[in-house]
Amino acid sequence: MYFKLLKGNSFLSLLTATLFALTSISAYSQEEQFLEGGHYELLDEVQPVQTGEKIEVVEMFWYRCPHCFRLEPFLIKWQKNIPENAEYVPIPALLNPKWEFEARVFYTFDALGVLEQVHAKYFDAIHQQRLKIDTVEKLAAWSEENGVSGQSIKDTFQSFAVENKINFANVMSRKYGITGVPAIIVDGRYRTSVSLAGGHDKLIELINFLIDKAAQARAG
Repeated sequence: MYFKLLKGNSFLSLLTATLFALTSISAYSQEEQFLEGGHYELLDEVQPVQTGEKIEVVEMFWYRCPHCFRLEPFLIKWQKNIPENAEYVPIPALLNPKWEFEARVFYTFDALGVLEQVHAKYFDAIHQQRLKIDTVEKLAAWSEENGVSGQSIKDTFQSFAVENKINFANVMSRKYGITGVPAIIVDGRYRTSVSLAGGHDKLIELINFLIDKAAQARAG
């Protein structure tokens, strides 16, 4: 055999070169696994983040979007093992005036501190139970059934705090340059989606890849 003919330094040199080549190929493959312009896009202008020193991972979504509903379990699972240097920030998209109702639903839950309690349930109500919740009265009634004061929903739905958040979501929907949902924006720099990534599992891999890339960009 060829390797048996090599002795001493010759064998060690060949082994070292082989290991170096394999390591280089592995690193190259990992870097090339996700391509700019293919799997993700650069934003035209880097946007400020809300997460301070942590890498911001924004999900732009719409409660009535079936694709957002299908992505939700993957994001919930990912959040259980989210990188320590990252933070998840959901923002309701406003690509259409009709989407404002659901955006107000989200920010009303947020203002009342009940997002963790009812966010997933509201998704289920729309997509599994097929409920038509399209007025604040219906939302209040549904909320009462799910442990949230209906009156607090009514008092908060048109509040100044919610109005400010709606304006923010409207601005960011434009600045992120999204044309559909769900859309993922990493650290105000990179934009991607399930279709660009190549599937739900691939999107989760890509998010982690972009978190590392954003951290390197911050480091300069």
